Formats: sequence, structure tokens, C-alpha cells
Amino acid sequence: MWDFELEKYARWWAGQRKTDCKLQHSFPEDDFKLGENIYWGSGATWTPSDAVSAWAAEEKYYTYATNSCEAGQMCGHYTQIVWSNTRRIGCARVVCDDGDVFMTCNYDPPGNYIGERPY
Repeated sequence: MWDFELEKYARWWAGQRKTDCKLQHSFPEDDFKLGENIYWGSGATWTPSDAVSAWAAEEKYYTYATNSCEAGQMCGHYTQIVWSNTRRIGCARVVCDDGDVFMTCNYDPPGNYIGERPY
């Protein structure tokens, strides 16, 4: 379910990235309070659908039977968007000062617990 508090948080973080468009999470490493996916695109035409499509495309590297990701690939964005216990989401998009796009989505409760399957 869309959550306006999570959207507000995502808008705050996107605003922090507006000056540099740095692909950086809002939480210090290993201190995630929410699930979070971030996205950067060169140029101003990238849409939320582009970000979600990129995250969902990681599915091809994920193997449910072993709950593992192909070596050298990333699967955490995909597993976060399909995490079965997540109930709330909020996202934001900003065109950065350099003309590129930064997007972020936050999820609560977060997913991607080590050793747990997403669904």
C-alpha cells in the first residue's frame, strides 16, 4: 500500500541527492531502518517505471530453490520489491542539478534478511 510518510522520507532523501545525484543509500551501512532501492539515470527522461523495470530485471539472476544470486550479479533490488512481508511503500524522483535523475523507494517492513526467502 502506498504510504505518504514513506513518500515524504523518500522525497527528503531525493532532495539530499539533487545537488550531486550520487547513488547513495540514506542509511549508514548495515543500519537500515527501512528497505530502500535507489536508481540513477543519465539524462532527465528516466521514469519510475524505468527504475522498477531495472530492479525487477534482476529476477533472472535469482534462484529461489537455493535462495541465492548468480555470482557477480545483483538481486537485492528484486528481492526487496517482491518481499512478502512488506506492507508499505513510498517513492520519489528528482532531476538533479546536473540534469540526471535520482529515484528512491522505501519499504516497510524492510526485506532482504540473510537466510530468508523473499516469498
